[in-house]
Amino acid sequence: MATNQQRREAAKRKLERQLVRRAERAKRRKIIGVGVTVGAVVVIAGVVVFFATRSGEDAAAAPTNTPEPPPVQIPTQRAEEPKRPEAVANPTTCEYPAKPDEPAAKPVNTPPAGPTPATGTVNVTIKSTAGDIPMTLNRALAPCTVNNFISLAQQGFYTDTECHRLGTEGLQMLQCGDPQGTGSGGPGYSFNDEVFPELKYGRGLLAMANAGPNTNGSQFFMVYGDAQLEPNYTVFGSISDAGLQVLDKVARDGVDPAAAAGSQDGTGKPKTPVKFTAVTVDA
Repeated sequence: MATNQQRREAAKRKLERQLVRRAERAKRRKIIGVGVTVGAVVVIAGVVVFFATRSGEDAAAAPTNTPEPPPVQIPTQRAEEPKRPEAVANPTTCEYPAKPDEPAAKPVNTPPAGPTPATGTVNVTIKSTAGDIPMTLNRALAPCTVNNFISLAQQGFYTDTECHRLGTEGLQMLQCGDPQGTGSGGPGYSFNDEVFPELKYGRGLLAMANAGPNTNGSQFFMVYGDAQLEPNYTVFGSISDAGLQVLDKVARDGVDPAAAAGSQDGTGKPKTPVKFTAVTVDA
């Protein structure tokens, strides 16, 4: 039978073992706690880095906000068709000399030369991919120019050609009439200007493009807005209200940015293509 001394020593050893076990458990809990804390810190840091990197990628991938160009301002008031201070002779003699150094961009015959009527009007409709553009040609303003336009239209010279130059600021017009679509093509001949000092340009007028005095050919421009020009471009008719609506829509769609970038005056190929599918002349 154990004595009191033996019982006390046994209890003491038991207590020591309990204390050792408690210390070991406390040590393990401390190690586990540190590991959990470190793991949590690593996870949080990883999440922060992930979202920071993700945000940077999104910002880099996001397109730059390019400011939209201001809307095209188009006047609504039509310009009055000019009148000659003195009527030209009726009939008028027209000539269309060939330009051997500038062959025709498309096969075509020279308009009939000689006496040409200098009174009356002719209705023409340009049918295009953007819509119909009815016009009225005025022989009293420019008989040789009207004669030329009718000849080219009836021969199909303008059919399947595309307008190559749109201006939306300063000079608001659409230029057409070059089968090459570059602004350098023509019919292989030329004819003289039919201008006078009182000429002014504006919304609704139709005029010839040129490369200098007396170099008219096939290219022309339709004015839908402002056009502060010197009186060096033959005006030979007017555009109907329906035709102006078509031009207004093309103008509001603007110039092709790629074409405008290489232009010195901001003009260029219209964003909305205007291709002539036919040009009809009312007899």
